[in-house]
Amino acid sequence: MATYCLTVARLQEINQEVYNFLASAGAKYGVGFWKPGSGIIHQIILENYAYPGVMLIGTDSHTPNGGGLGCICIGVGGADAVDVMAGIPWELKCPNVIGVKLTGTLSGWTSPKDVILKVAGILTVKGGTGAIVEYHGPGVDSISCTGMATICNMGAEIGATTSVFPYNHRMRTYLEKTGREEIAAQANENQDLLVPDSGCHYDQIIEINLSELKPHINGPFTPDLAHPVSDIGSVAEKNGWPLDVKVGLIGSCTNSSYEDMGRAASLAKQALDKGLKCKAQFTVTPGSEQIRATIERDGYAKMLRDVGGVVLANACGPCIGQWDRRDVKKGEKNTIVTSFNRNFTARNDANPATHAFVTSPEIVTALAIAGTLKFNPETDFLTAPNGEKFKLLPPTGDELPARDFDPGQDTYQQPPADGSGLRVDVNPQSNRLQLLEPFDRWNGKDLEDLQVLIKVKGKCTTDHISAAGPWLKFRGHLDNISNNLLIGAVNTENDAVNKIRNYLTGEFGGVPDVARYYKKHNVSWVVVGDENYGEGSSREHAALEPRHLGGRAIIVKSFARIHETNLKKQGLLPLTFSNPADYDKICPDDKISIVGLKSFAPGKPLKAVIKHSDGSSETIELNHTFNETQSEWFQAGSALNRMKELQK
Repeated sequence: MATYCLTVARLQEINQEVYNFLASAGAKYGVGFWKPGSGIIHQIILENYAYPGVMLIGTDSHTPNGGGLGCICIGVGGADAVDVMAGIPWELKCPNVIGVKLTGTLSGWTSPKDVILKVAGILTVKGGTGAIVEYHGPGVDSISCTGMATICNMGAEIGATTSVFPYNHRMRTYLEKTGREEIAAQANENQDLLVPDSGCHYDQIIEINLSELKPHINGPFTPDLAHPVSDIGSVAEKNGWPLDVKVGLIGSCTNSSYEDMGRAASLAKQALDKGLKCKAQFTVTPGSEQIRATIERDGYAKMLRDVGGVVLANACGPCIGQWDRRDVKKGEKNTIVTSFNRNFTARNDANPATHAFVTSPEIVTALAIAGTLKFNPETDFLTAPNGEKFKLLPPTGDELPARDFDPGQDTYQQPPADGSGLRVDVNPQSNRLQLLEPFDRWNGKDLEDLQVLIKVKGKCTTDHISAAGPWLKFRGHLDNISNNLLIGAVNTENDAVNKIRNYLTGEFGGVPDVARYYKKHNVSWVVVGDENYGEGSSREHAALEPRHLGGRAIIVKSFARIHETNLKKQGLLPLTFSNPADYDKICPDDKISIVGLKSFAPGKPLKAVIKHSDGSSETIELNHTFNETQSEWFQAGSALNRMKELQK
């Protein structure tokens, strides 16, 4: 098989200094450490920590996974988490509430994943921005607890602050099966506090009849391009998308529950009984050690291997680009289908020509067996080696294991009783770990003659701003990871990626190279962008890197919530055009002055003077969402700087 996988032992060897740092930091400050191989944090939270009614923040956009247990779990940037750990109040603009009323009952090929795929098609990638999505209605009871978690997890793809389900018997059973019987009993006693209030008002209502909902597949290149599975073959033919499915990938934090694996295994068994194996490559990523151990014990893992699958480590893996893919060349058009949550360009395999589609594990498995997008498992037949035509029966799978969960290996490191005398392990010579240095304070003046580093065209996610995959090994080293700054963004000047003009030399170069050149020559710069800038991961590096390399402001039509806050935390100015059409007034070779900073205040717009290369200029208005506390971050140079000032 051309898919290249590393063992957990090899990964521990490669990443030992990072794990030592995390373990030593946890020990010093009294925090436990889940060792490599434990699984994905959202799964760990659901299995061990989440409970109905808890409010929790986490430094990942898919933290809302906990909404499947009736939690208010919100994804934030790392600096927000630092505030909370330091005892500083965390703030959030009061969100709207979008109600999704579910009626009917899930059955057949339709799965919980199809609910959020349908909602993403309705609301788009920015339709949930500034809102909590609350699912309710009689249809809720037909969805498993882990199925609800899948729906909430992928709510990040519509920009939602978080998503939540009301407490019900499916959550109670999950709590009991995961050793939290006392919590289940308390939740039962207080159920009236864990469901929507009678007569409550929603800012928007969406209704979905689960009995009529069909299996969906979304993509390529964006998670809100929704299609019924029955239509995807003809849509792909019409658009020239590759029909052959090269790889099917199931698992990740979105869809790696016991139920998910069981339903996929039921299809694998049907194919094996007829003598068939997957035509496409097939990978399985368990979300936790508990899931891995349990599907091994109960035979699901063997079925998935026997049909042609490879069971990967308990980790994010290909979902975040940790995939050394070798079956296609970079630039070669191809199709993959996944049960992940995101399918941005080059997200999974660093190949911008890969057409990635997101769907349920069941549909991924069926398409991997058939090997083509033209296969509709509800109506189409497969051909066995003996020539027999047969249809796959709808998938089945137990919601929870009859013999309880197998916890697998104990991968949790308890903190010591007193770690105050311990040292956090960081080697000054490391190329993977680097202690942060404070950013410079605002000098009290307007920002004059900022060079436009890049005017970005179209979608610009945090993957475009700070690529994942192989770059993630530098997450602890700001200077090294800054070499991926905006290397995925499209430049309006030439429609090229990672090719911008250096206006000091006149030559073209990579975005981080030009940014470093400007910084070396004391030229501050600005990025200009389009709608929903910074959608996707909560990746704080996407804010740290521009600040580190000399950026002062990001001016766009609109921001994704987490990224806007991350920029503020690092002392940058995230600004939006009062008139979105003003985006067209800015040329790549312009210089921009941001004026009015001496009277910078909440609700008061700033002015931008655009200076064109022909000597002309024009002034536009820029909005911001800074409050009093956040404006102090800007003045101090960052939220961390301000925190240090307050300690004096």
